[in-house]
Amino acid sequence: MNHSQIKGNLKNVKDRMRQACEATHRDPDTVQLLLATKTVSAENINRAIAYGETLLGESKAQELQEKYAQINHEQSDMHFIGHLQTNKVNQVLKHNITCIHSVDRLKLGRKIHNRLMKENRELDILVQVNTSYEESKFGVAPEDTLDLIKQLTEFDTLHIKGLMTIGKLSSDPKEARKCFRLLKSIQQDVKKENLPGVEMDVLSMGMTNDFEIAIEEGATMVRVGTAIFGERMYPDSYYWNEQVKIQD
Repeated sequence: MNHSQIKGNLKNVKDRMRQACEATHRDPDTVQLLLATKTVSAENINRAIAYGETLLGESKAQELQEKYAQINHEQSDMHFIGHLQTNKVNQVLKHNITCIHSVDRLKLGRKIHNRLMKENRELDILVQVNTSYEESKFGVAPEDTLDLIKQLTEFDTLHIKGLMTIGKLSSDPKEARKCFRLLKSIQQDVKKENLPGVEMDVLSMGMTNDFEIAIEEGATMVRVGTAIFGERMYPDSYYWNEQVKIQD
C-alpha cells in the first residue's frame, strides 16, 4: 500500500470517527485512534506515523519481536492488544510496551507483575472482558470483572486504566452494540467502588466494522487496522486464536 492510500484511508477513518462523535454530541478529542498493526509491514506502519499517528497496537508476541526494531518509536507509543499467554510475557515486555489491553486472569497479572518487579518498572493495563459470552473469545466474564480487578490491585506495578472488549462479529450491528453497552455498564459499576489505584478512564472497544457504534456507546479508544492498511490475508481466527483457544 502506498503513501497516498494510507493517507486517504486515515482521513476517511478520522472523518468517520468525527461524525460518530458529532452524532452523540461527544468531543472528537475524547476518542483516540489506535492503529491495529497485525501483519502490517514496518514500512507501512512508519508511513502512518509520518502522518501523525502515534498509537500502535500489536497482537502477537512473535510479530512484535520481528518488527519492533524497524518501527519509529521516537514518535510512537506501542500497546499490546492481542491474547497474551504467560509464557510470552517476557518476550513482550522486553520491548517498550506502554500498555497491555488483554489482561483477563489473575495468573497473567501476576506473571506481568513479577517481570516488572525484576525490572523495577510499572505498566498500564486494561482488563479484557468477554462481553459477547462467546466460547471462542478470551476475556473475563462480565460478572467476574470486578472481582478480578480487586485481585489485580494487589500488584502495585500494574496501573489499571480501564477495560477492553471485542464486539460480537455479526452482520447485525445490534449485537456489537449490546457488547459495548455492557462494557460501559461494567465501567460505571467499577467506578462506584472507588478502588485505590484503579482508573476507569479508558474503554478500548470497536474495530474496523463497528468502531462508529463503539464511539456512540462510549469508546475512548478504537482499534482500527483493515480500514487503514487494507484487507488482511488471514481470517480473524489467526489474530485472536479463536480456533484453538490456548489459555495456559
